[in-house]
Amino acid sequence: MNKSFVLNFLVICFINFAPAQQKKISLEELWSGAFVTENMEAIYPLKNGKHYTVLNTDKVTGVVSIDKYDYSTLEKLETVVSSQEIPSKAAFSSYSFSTDESKVLLATEEVPIYRRSKVGIYYIYDLTTKDIIQIADTWIQEPTFSPDGDKVVFANNNNLYLFNIADSNIVQITSDGEKNSIINGIADWVYEEEFSIVRAFEWNSDGTKIVFLRFDETDVPEFAMDVYGTDLYPFQYIFKYPKAGENNSVVTLHSYDVESKNISNISLPDSYYIPRITRMNDSNHISVQTLNRHQNNLNLYAVDLQKNTASLLLREKDQAYVDVTDNLTFLPDDSFIWTSEKDGYNHIYLHSKSGELMNQITSGDWEVTNYYGYDPNKDRIYYQSTENGSINRDVYGIDINAKNKKRLSSNIGTNSAKFSADFTYFINEFSNSTTPNQFTLHKAKSGDKLKDILDNKELSNKLAGYEMSPKEFSTISVNGNELNMWMVKPKDFDPSKKYPLLMFQYSGPGSQQVANTWMSSRDYWHQILASEGYIIACVDGRGTGFKGRDFKKVTYLNLVKYETEDQITAAKKLSENSFIDPDRTGIWGWSFGGHMSTNCLLKGSDTFEMAIAVAPVTSWRFYDTIYTERFMRTPAENPGGYNENSPFNYPELLKGDYLLIHGSGDDNVHVQNSMRMIEALVQANKQFDWAIYPDKNHGIYGGNTSLHLYTKMTNFIKNNL
Repeated sequence: MNKSFVLNFLVICFINFAPAQQKKISLEELWSGAFVTENMEAIYPLKNGKHYTVLNTDKVTGVVSIDKYDYSTLEKLETVVSSQEIPSKAAFSSYSFSTDESKVLLATEEVPIYRRSKVGIYYIYDLTTKDIIQIADTWIQEPTFSPDGDKVVFANNNNLYLFNIADSNIVQITSDGEKNSIINGIADWVYEEEFSIVRAFEWNSDGTKIVFLRFDETDVPEFAMDVYGTDLYPFQYIFKYPKAGENNSVVTLHSYDVESKNISNISLPDSYYIPRITRMNDSNHISVQTLNRHQNNLNLYAVDLQKNTASLLLREKDQAYVDVTDNLTFLPDDSFIWTSEKDGYNHIYLHSKSGELMNQITSGDWEVTNYYGYDPNKDRIYYQSTENGSINRDVYGIDINAKNKKRLSSNIGTNSAKFSADFTYFINEFSNSTTPNQFTLHKAKSGDKLKDILDNKELSNKLAGYEMSPKEFSTISVNGNELNMWMVKPKDFDPSKKYPLLMFQYSGPGSQQVANTWMSSRDYWHQILASEGYIIACVDGRGTGFKGRDFKKVTYLNLVKYETEDQITAAKKLSENSFIDPDRTGIWGWSFGGHMSTNCLLKGSDTFEMAIAVAPVTSWRFYDTIYTERFMRTPAENPGGYNENSPFNYPELLKGDYLLIHGSGDDNVHVQNSMRMIEALVQANKQFDWAIYPDKNHGIYGGNTSLHLYTKMTNFIKNNL
């Protein structure tokens, strides 16, 4: 690689760890949980605005409790309920209150199904009588209180049921549910993965009706995974998985009348996908969002539950695609808050009850990244944004007329907020690349800090005894764009020496890896590599998020093409620094990032000498409809986009050292991707290393799996870079 370019670092944030570096972090320590960050779990603001609850676990006894605290003093007032009060003594992992907060729903013995879905044993605890009852004598899904708190609707074996709390009577709502055929009220695999929903039902505001989705999976192709387990014979796990261009579930909308027990069909125009159902304040209406298959035309409807008809409130179109979010909020009169990228950046808009645009509340060359809520008493909304730089997050308040905007967070880094129910207070969670998560109490009006809650000082003090290297944030000019990046150098870095470079990236649409936030487990691993003499760098290329619509959507129809070009160019430019050895450049990534690292090693064979791909996509034809077609359309419509960036179509380009890793039980990115890559390399007579982790899913974890995986990757890097 050319050595003439010297990167001019624009350092945004440089961290100075304590000078006493006594030890190096070990893989065994990392994966034994030695550096876990302490958090406040499941903060729930109570309706009175004065109190909140937190899910706590006693470190000694393991007893789990929901504890109530006072905002003004932060003192614990009482334990609402503990796992000791549950008949099985089982610890609960989550909870939710009824609307009037007289009852609490407790989740125990939860078992994951896919990424978000789970089944569990659920109890209802009455705060007044102290009675506790089990909802059903089996594992169920997504139990949800009615608005009056008297009933709970839940799913079991693809059907919906209604539980009456007073007499424990259960009424079956649907009866046609069948595995791999019909699902009522619970999302199918692809909706769960790509629209981020599991519960596909909603109560209307007075609890007289339940609106739900019905998924007919009959014509969706099946995918089979071998499960090896510990028995004499393995077995196949078969589920419906629509790959790009294949049939999706036929999804329909229905309404169940609680009193009459009748189910009505609701007709929706343009409803190929129905990704959201949202309660409105008018009990006669509920809102739904629909998308066409190309996902570039999103409609928001108000559904009349008396007439079972829909009227259009809003239509959002885009030349590429429209993202589905959870930012829709109906105000008391059913006017609503909506976020949109229509001016080039994600911003907040106010619409009337009938859908007319009333005003744009936020604007500027920055993105709203979270919407926190609306205070009707002050006519003010609260949100999180990138106004202080795309790698940072801050909390803001602004009047609904777009005036009197105020920054409520003060520290540079990543800030997020949990507001009290009356918007008097908020708990701010802050971290940056030097500071583990800190929780502080603030006034919502001014942002003034009132008290410290949790600061992770114990972790900070512990890390002071380890050899740590700072993350240097900067930008790099690549293919006409200023790209965000960070670099981690060895602690004893000497600019007169030459170091091998390992690049890390994910690169997926709308993602971000260059963020001013506290370390993940992968960041700790990068510290281990830096202590072994490697420079680690990360560049967020075209297609990544939080720099505007056009920057994100430039990769439309050509996933990994421009992203690969950016990583190759960035590696070349970085290697022009005198302290980087241009003949020792590697890249690694997971999932989309594994696709990228594979592509970079093949198409950038004169740039990269080594790559690691974990759970990679190797052909977008193998991935699901909703994600893939959002960015690529169908294979029939865009064959070149699918074929030209599929690495098993050009295995002969491999020159460097390649490690390919996958879990055989990956329901998301199927091991088929790696098997096809392996076969292509074998037939091209290209040598490489690979590992398959039996029955492990996309995360490849459990027991000693993470330790084994990262040990393998560490050794591969040491031996080949």
